[in-house]
Amino acid sequence: MTISKPGAYHGVDIGGSKIELVAYHDTDGQLVEAHRERIATPGTDFAAFVQAIQELVARGDAALGQRAPVGIGLPGMTDSASGRQISSNVPALNGRLVLGAMQQALQRQLAFGNDCQCFALSEAQGGAAEGQSSMFGAIIGTGAGGGFCVDGRLLRGRNGIAGEWGHWLLPAPLMTLHGLPVHDCPCGRRGCMERYVSGPGMSQLHRHFGGDGAAPLAIVARASAGCTTAAHTLAVHVDLLAHAMANLVLGLDPHVIVLGGGLSQLSHLYEQLPGAMHRHLFAGVQVPPILRPAFGDAGGARGAALLAKQQLSREHHDFH
Repeated sequence: MTISKPGAYHGVDIGGSKIELVAYHDTDGQLVEAHRERIATPGTDFAAFVQAIQELVARGDAALGQRAPVGIGLPGMTDSASGRQISSNVPALNGRLVLGAMQQALQRQLAFGNDCQCFALSEAQGGAAEGQSSMFGAIIGTGAGGGFCVDGRLLRGRNGIAGEWGHWLLPAPLMTLHGLPVHDCPCGRRGCMERYVSGPGMSQLHRHFGGDGAAPLAIVARASAGCTTAAHTLAVHVDLLAHAMANLVLGLDPHVIVLGGGLSQLSHLYEQLPGAMHRHLFAGVQVPPILRPAFGDAGGARGAALLAKQQLSREHHDFH
């Protein structure tokens, strides 16, 4: 059997509220969009979910004029022992053998990654980190996660979870310093970073410090208007996030960090994070540039297609 390089790819980005498919022609090594479609996510019915993906891909094939490989960005993670999806914000997927069901439904070459890894890959290839030797894409939205790319290729690790910084534990000294409670996390542990630095985490910090738990944009607006509770919330949030980003520097030493997710729109993070990170690093360590994303929330499907291209390229290389 000869594994040939396809001329097209589908990228599917699965979220809690929507599923987006983008079909691409691979032209001179560049992904050129041919078809884009969004539908509401069937949140609780797994059979309806599988059928929705199948129908999306069929329409994408029709637009491309061929059956194309598919990259799928899944929320949460896949248990490496059981193969079941866990920690997903799509209830229909939790506990399900999603990869096997997709393979049976689509009958073609598939590549799977989580949505954060797909974001990172998209920003590494043609995005904000184009041309960088290494990059970390840090998602800060309804949750917190990320992906690590070297020379434009995603490194996923043994369990496929490389970049899951949102489930690092917030250290006790930092909790004590800021007077924070220990929050339970849906992953089953307590005190995970995303429970404090994500969008909902910032709102919970605001409530803890005496506010009403407003949304992040409202907290920023109130801080700008002189609200001391909102300003204190932002200061603590930046310090906690800086601690996590500093640990990424110590562990991976990326050449750049690209922020993604809803909180990547907050300008003060780009202004304040570098200095705050220095306080969590020892002397002589340089903080990498903290960059805005080039594709915003549109990079997930593109990254999933790039993941399929990366995986199939590797299979082609290994075969020969």
